[in-house]
Amino acid sequence: MSRQPHLLYSEVEDDLRAAVRDVLADRCPPAAVLARVEGGEPYDPALWRVLAAELGLAGLLVPEKLGGQGGSAREAAVVLEELGAAVAPTPFLGSAVLATSALLGCGTADAAVAALLGRLASGEATAALAVPLSTAAGDAFPASVRVDAAGRLTGAVTTVADASTADVLVVPAVGPDGPGLYEVAAADAAITPFVALDLTRPPADVVLAEAAARPLPAADAAAALDAALLAGAGLLASEQLGLAQWCLDETVRYLGQRHQFGRVVGGFQAIKHRLADLWLEVVSLRAAARAAADAMASGDAAGHDAAVAVHVAQAYAGEVAVHAAEEAVQLHGGIGMTWEHPLHLRLKRAKADQIALGTPGAHRAALAPLLALPA
Repeated sequence: MSRQPHLLYSEVEDDLRAAVRDVLADRCPPAAVLARVEGGEPYDPALWRVLAAELGLAGLLVPEKLGGQGGSAREAAVVLEELGAAVAPTPFLGSAVLATSALLGCGTADAAVAALLGRLASGEATAALAVPLSTAAGDAFPASVRVDAAGRLTGAVTTVADASTADVLVVPAVGPDGPGLYEVAAADAAITPFVALDLTRPPADVVLAEAAARPLPAADAAAALDAALLAGAGLLASEQLGLAQWCLDETVRYLGQRHQFGRVVGGFQAIKHRLADLWLEVVSLRAAARAAADAMASGDAAGHDAAVAVHVAQAYAGEVAVHAAEEAVQLHGGIGMTWEHPLHLRLKRAKADQIALGTPGAHRAALAPLLALPA
């Protein structure tokens, strides 16, 4: 029998949120994010050092015995809500979630895997999972990188999230023994960032040419990769929730101050209806995102209940986040269309997240057989 999800935030989660929010308010205000984007270097190494090392967020999902915090998807979801609200330019999703989850799927009994997880948890290094950001759990195992008889990797991977800041790449590749996961030093790969729609999380293309690699001891590489992608998708819903909530809150604040025709704009009934509809979407997304995080934190993160909760959340999250950002731009009027206002960064992140780790349609299609419904 399926367990009932626990959607309320615990006291520990509230304290974690407050700590992350304080750091972001101090070190990642909207003006600073805009300045970094305009400067062409969106990632903020100093901010990541504070979040990763001082707050311990880089090792949130890593067991305590390996130097991590021993947290769960519930705590990681709270962090991603705040990072999403601030569109913070950090590699948390790529390193602390995707790459870390893939390594945990390889088993921590291996000394080299344990050592790498310890480096990631301490903030000494960052990692990226070398798959296109659009890859979803259940997709065919990537075959764009091949392993030769000497154990060297050759091939290319496009649109890899957080690759440009990574010290280590976790690369799915196919070799004589079938699919596998491999650890590659980022210095041994050609990593080329490019300007994409989301300026706060620019992806990069990765090219490997007979790169030295160490095989990771995954009993089932495809299953480990799928589990990491599912975890990433489930937690991405919380990032989208944070973004949508920020757009709603900021729009309500603005409309409560803006006057037109001698009245507060937020007092017009048509505006109230639009805000009420958006509020209902956002609170529904909160329930879905919390259910996904809670299901992944409770036992088998790749089990049936967790998969259902993740696919439900992602079938809904992308559209709500985009709608919240679009409504915010429109209801801000002329200022919402300007480069100086941070709204365009939220809209671009929302659009990029909508196709990251599986589109809403792909998640609905994956959900159908789990519930014995027609696709």
